[in-house]
Amino acid sequence: MQTLESNRLILRNFTVTDAAGLLEYTANPRVNCFMDQRISTLEDAAAEVAKRSSDDSHIAVCLKDSNELIGELFGMREDRDSDTYRIGWNFNGRFEGKGYASESANAFIEHLFMEQGIRRLYAYVEDDNFRSQKLCEKLGMCREGLFLEFISFVKNEDGTPKYENTYQYALLKKEWLAQLELQK
Repeated sequence: MQTLESNRLILRNFTVTDAAGLLEYTANPRVNCFMDQRISTLEDAAAEVAKRSSDDSHIAVCLKDSNELIGELFGMREDRDSDTYRIGWNFNGRFEGKGYASESANAFIEHLFMEQGIRRLYAYVEDDNFRSQKLCEKLGMCREGLFLEFISFVKNEDGTPKYENTYQYALLKKEWLAQLELQK
């Protein structure tokens, strides 16, 4: 992926120097959807960043002044020829409340719409993940629906799957362009 910059951030492929930062926010996931991506050792984190370094579906979000990894954006096209893209994010809680998630997601969305030919973005957000719901709305995404008992990331105490209710948010390029026009 080409490196993108915003006012305070750099969006780039992962590098070997990102292992400690990745471990910091994946060791104790804050939402269930990241439980299966939990990393417990620096060695595992180093292996994961090595894998991600050549994978454009995971984008490191770093502070511009220090190159410190603070989180990631991720996503993919529905299929190779699709103009629809699924987007998501995972950020280190230590950097919460500073607008970094929305700043990086806005830069990524602009890249997807203007340079990658994407027509429609969507995100899945669990019904108890209020931070991500708020971010979707701040990005101008509309809540399209609620999938009841859509997916399971963890198990109940009795070992049965705990199913999560999941919202789908979406944004069309033409809606995004109209929002930009209103901001002028």
